[in-house]
Amino acid sequence: MQKQTKSHSFTFPKTPTGVDGLDEITDGGFPKGRPTLICGGAGCGKTLLSMQFLIKGITEYNEPGVFMSFEEPSDDLTLNVKSLGFDLEKLKADKKLVVDHVRVERSEIEEAGEYDLDGLFIRLGHAIDSIKATRVVLDTIESLFAGLDNQAILRAELRRLFHWLKTKGVTAIITGERGEATLTRQGLEEYVSDCVIVLDHRVIEQVSTRRMRIVKYRGSTHGTNEYPFLIDEDGISVLPITSLKLNNEVSSDVISTGVPGLDEMFDDGGFYRGSNILISGTAGTAKTTVASYFADEQCKKNERVIYFAFEESPQQLVRNMKSIGIDLERHIKKGNLQIHSSRPSLNGLELHLLTLRKLIKEYQPTTIVIDPISNLITVGSQQEVRSMLVRLIDMLKANNITALFTSLNKQTDNFRPDLAEESVSSLVDTWITVRDMEGIGERNRGIFIIKARGMGHSNQVREFVITSKGIELLDVELGPQGILTGSARRTHQFRKTISDIKLQNEISRKDREIERKRKVLQANIEALRNEFESAEEELSILKATELLNEKLNPKKK
Repeated sequence: MQKQTKSHSFTFPKTPTGVDGLDEITDGGFPKGRPTLICGGAGCGKTLLSMQFLIKGITEYNEPGVFMSFEEPSDDLTLNVKSLGFDLEKLKADKKLVVDHVRVERSEIEEAGEYDLDGLFIRLGHAIDSIKATRVVLDTIESLFAGLDNQAILRAELRRLFHWLKTKGVTAIITGERGEATLTRQGLEEYVSDCVIVLDHRVIEQVSTRRMRIVKYRGSTHGTNEYPFLIDEDGISVLPITSLKLNNEVSSDVISTGVPGLDEMFDDGGFYRGSNILISGTAGTAKTTVASYFADEQCKKNERVIYFAFEESPQQLVRNMKSIGIDLERHIKKGNLQIHSSRPSLNGLELHLLTLRKLIKEYQPTTIVIDPISNLITVGSQQEVRSMLVRLIDMLKANNITALFTSLNKQTDNFRPDLAEESVSSLVDTWITVRDMEGIGERNRGIFIIKARGMGHSNQVREFVITSKGIELLDVELGPQGILTGSARRTHQFRKTISDIKLQNEISRKDREIERKRKVLQANIEALRNEFESAEEELSILKATELLNEKLNPKKK
């Protein structure tokens, strides 16, 4: 007897938020037809997130919405979100949005024991029915109950409000302010809400970061970590950290490094497309130059490249590279290259990650250069830097983007790898080191490949020089004590040249001596030949004379 099993798949009904990244960590959006509580302190983005939820619902999912404010007047709210590209007046004119301001004054409220929200229900119900809204925002709930001291009435009306929203079948967002020991001021909203999201705005070492956490979500799985989010000209963007998994596709295509001679050090002639490359070295070892060569090579092939510079402005980078024959400006004008320059301290680690993610989505590059990632260490702790770099590399791999990082090493600590190098070196696919090779009174540059996953590569340390024509990799010169560089190389080459000249002169002298001996030998041979011929001729004459005598004087018998 076979045991039969049935698999039932149930999808929890959800309403997509339209907020970039938020649907991923909520596994589809907010609970449909249920209230969601968004709480947090002042300036953390509660009102903006709620408004974006309504606007995206209208523009992307054709779901009308009602925004009821208990703090900001409608005109102020319209003006505040206009800078983000949200035109509330047009949406109101199209009968897609209703923005209502309810003024609540404590002095006008008389607690008589029968205080209720019937008036609010009538007003909100009319707004919902007038445009057939499916999304509702109440901002903020503390203002609604600011005049109440009777906790019994407050709790009863809160429960009735949430129940009424459920009966209307609308997906609602209620915003609330953080309490001292509870998520909200009243401490009840988080218990009657089906979904609770906490927003936080914190400043660590003078760097501001906004974070989001889903405290609970009834009936659905969700991300439980803290997620950084960014507020910019397009609204709110969230980075879904837990959605980054190692299931990305890989490519066997090989792309050139752009550096003359460096491709030859790889058996397949370059990097794998979609791989991650680390260029590490001390200051002045041409890390930025190598990165610019790579960016220039990709732009020449009509690839889209984003260059993040944490130390130079775009103008300075373009000028410096032009001095060695790399014209990045033409790629910028053509639209194949974008250079973004800022100090790492401008944003927190997570906001840098969010900014990069947003640019990837908008520009859709195939190549990214970050120069240098070691500067990010000044923004966060060691653990934060490691975590951020891991997520960064995972995100780039998920998008099959070829990424090149540079990392600055400390010149005084050669035995212990730096934090950025240590954090990334095990994650990247290719690791190239450029270093100083100091001799007597001079400093030279060398480059070698530490690792290249899935590809054979040279184990030699190649010296290179930078001239007005760019980078030139020199052939390996071996001396009695190892690889020769700089003056030692030139001296060795000079001595080798002198030795070669002497050898050629000796060979020429030997050739002339042999030629002279050959001529003497030929002369001697000719003389002996003449002497032999003379003797042979005399013998012939004697034989002829003897024969003639025999004929003239025959012997008598």
